[in-house]
Amino acid sequence: MKRLLAAFAGAVTAVLCAAAALASVLVSAHPAAAATLTEVTGFGANPGNLRMYLYVPNSVQQNPPIVLAMHTCGGTGPGFYSSTEFASLADRYGFIVIYPSASKKMNCFDNWSEASKVRGGQTDPVSLMSMVTYVEQQYHGDPNRVFATGASSGAMMTNAMLALYPEVFKAGAAFMGVPFTCFPNEAAYNPAGNSSPCVGKTAQQWGDAVRNANPGYRGPWPRMQLWHGTSDTVVSYAELDEEIKQWTNVHGLSQTPTTTDTPQSGWNRRRYADASGTVQVEAYTIQGAGHSLPMGGMAAVAIQFFGLTGSPSPSPSPSPSVSPSASPSVSPSVSPSASPSASPSNPQQGASCRITYRPNSWSDGFTADVTITNTGNAPVNGWTVTWTWPGNQRITNAWNAGVTQSGAQVTARNVSYNPAIPAGGSTNFGFQATYSGSNTAPAAFALNGAACTIA
Repeated sequence: MKRLLAAFAGAVTAVLCAAAALASVLVSAHPAAAATLTEVTGFGANPGNLRMYLYVPNSVQQNPPIVLAMHTCGGTGPGFYSSTEFASLADRYGFIVIYPSASKKMNCFDNWSEASKVRGGQTDPVSLMSMVTYVEQQYHGDPNRVFATGASSGAMMTNAMLALYPEVFKAGAAFMGVPFTCFPNEAAYNPAGNSSPCVGKTAQQWGDAVRNANPGYRGPWPRMQLWHGTSDTVVSYAELDEEIKQWTNVHGLSQTPTTTDTPQSGWNRRRYADASGTVQVEAYTIQGAGHSLPMGGMAAVAIQFFGLTGSPSPSPSPSPSVSPSASPSVSPSVSPSASPSASPSNPQQGASCRITYRPNSWSDGFTADVTITNTGNAPVNGWTVTWTWPGNQRITNAWNAGVTQSGAQVTARNVSYNPAIPAGGSTNFGFQATYSGSNTAPAAFALNGAACTIA
């Protein structure tokens, strides 16, 4: 009897061990939940009254680099998160992205007040530094790999942060910005108009503005990448040369580039290298582009310039490529990122759905985030969203979807990595577009031919 009980106990133990092993396999095989944008409160001194949003990818490095990514006037941190490619690049390379939200006039970052031009001044730059310090302390962020980037107002703040805290930031990428100390006061800053009061100073004067912010600092100075479109009607294209003057002078470089080239159609690049051959300043002129940067692929070039892609000597070959013409990535053909597996294998013509459409507009363009929620009982395996513009909106590039436009009709299809929407689940995509007149939202959306409710 004892032998029988012992044998039975052994069998039970074996079964339990096998079950535990199977459970372990099943748990480890289950895909991890996707990383999400999270708001952080109580991050430290916040005289600028900013809000902090943080994106920590599932594949975050042990001592991750930190990228401070700042939005345009009228924008928000979550809007910049959804309308740019920095988060998807973080997924690929394992860095952390901080997305702050501004609070001052028209949600612009303060780079006009006297306090904004002084190290430790009680306004936005101090709040932004608190966010960086928070990530370094809470996530063991690498203090030797901290970077700043932004568009328009965020680009202006990128210039300011590198000037005010050059020992913190190793490099920056400014899209459609102006030099540090460009605006003498709030009255000179007009985010709704053509902001170009900063033309005419010498390189020495611009360089002195940076050096005077840290009189005792002797370097090394952060590397700087600069971007501007030739048809920008909000921040004058002339500001690009003023930024080049400032940062080449700070680095003690000539105003004559060491190399010039065209890395892709419509992109003209000037590089300014030091005696060792290291590119300290890099400037991109985007032919025909308005106040609409960064376009698709440009964020990847910025991250490569920072050295976060494993390439120590950046030589951009962005993918997908984009031309500054009116609709470079939405010609009447499927986006090249789509694949045969992205085609709807289960059209779900009767699927219930809800669309959340969130645009972020400026004078002649906008970005939009579109969330598709499957409110039905069955999964959607392959999706196509269609709508009609009520105005003259024209999509110029998109992410997380292959987008085509014919007249006012728009079709967005899933790409290879996001064809499935589980019952009760959602997915999202975004795009950048131009318009004139009124930017009225679409009145209706359809998912695989079935009308959706609009949140």
